[in-house]
Amino acid sequence: MAAAGPYALLSSCDGGFAAEELVRRITGREDLTVGATTTGGVSFYPWTIDNKYYSADIHLCVVPNTALVTGAIAESVQAFVVYFDSSIKSGLDGVSEWLPLTEEWLPEVMILVCNRVSEHGVNRQKAQEWCIKHGFELVELNPEELPDEDDDFPESTGVKRIVQALNANVWSNVVMKNDRTQGFGLLSTLAGANCSIGSEENQDTESNPAAADREEPHLDNREDAASTNDLQIDSVVDPVLDTDIQELASLTTRDGDLENFERLFSKLKEMKGTKKLQRCPMNKENYMQKRWPKRSGWRLEETEMKLKVSPRMKKTEVFCSCKQRSDLKSDLFLQ
Repeated sequence: MAAAGPYALLSSCDGGFAAEELVRRITGREDLTVGATTTGGVSFYPWTIDNKYYSADIHLCVVPNTALVTGAIAESVQAFVVYFDSSIKSGLDGVSEWLPLTEEWLPEVMILVCNRVSEHGVNRQKAQEWCIKHGFELVELNPEELPDEDDDFPESTGVKRIVQALNANVWSNVVMKNDRTQGFGLLSTLAGANCSIGSEENQDTESNPAAADREEPHLDNREDAASTNDLQIDSVVDPVLDTDIQELASLTTRDGDLENFERLFSKLKEMKGTKKLQRCPMNKENYMQKRWPKRSGWRLEETEMKLKVSPRMKKTEVFCSCKQRSDLKSDLFLQ
């Protein structure tokens, strides 16, 4: 009998990389036998997600291929993480076999994982175009590019990013902590549940993934385990934060004009309180014209701002485009 859901389904389309390795890095455990069960070629590994908003007992479900997916598994899949071999040009072919199932499941978390993109196999542009088309997020375990030191909102990468996304998901069996229900609901609003990056609105925008992607250095297994532990957040939250979250949620429902962007920018500056944000030019229009087009995809047309969408959207972009995904919640509140 299969273990109880919900499931984060993990699979590998690379014969040289076992999906169990992802389980080890996500959970921080070397010994996966404790509590694990195997049924019909599918392995289930228990994992407790515990953060400041909720706790949830889920199973990381390792399924080698689509033929092993049963009806019971399909009904309980709420996240999908798949590894592929980026060193060969046909690396995405195996992943594409999963698409009919993911289109049926529509999990809120869908992550495409590789060691690093390769110019001799699947390069960054091809991987990101695939992700945009199918609503995935690209995560490299060992990215070649260094993070942008001047970035006001540095992004996470590798297994740390995967753990953040799984923490940010609204699992069906969550047990809320104290009075965090309202705050977590607002986070769900900010995240834009079931919001697909490959939507109609994105078809009017041009994509420049290489300029937007800035990843962190590779974390080895021990560092991955440490990062997992670091993501366990204390449950004591300043009440003022709820007010801030509510205001941000309200702002993201309005039109993405310049005035609204300035208010969002100011609010982020107030919440972040970093010296970098304090040094940002007061003339935001001039700032965007000179800096954002190169780094994040913004371009100004008369009084409207249009966004070039990439699978790794900056947080300020996420706010202003109202295309929030789980990385918004995790980056702001789970780090």
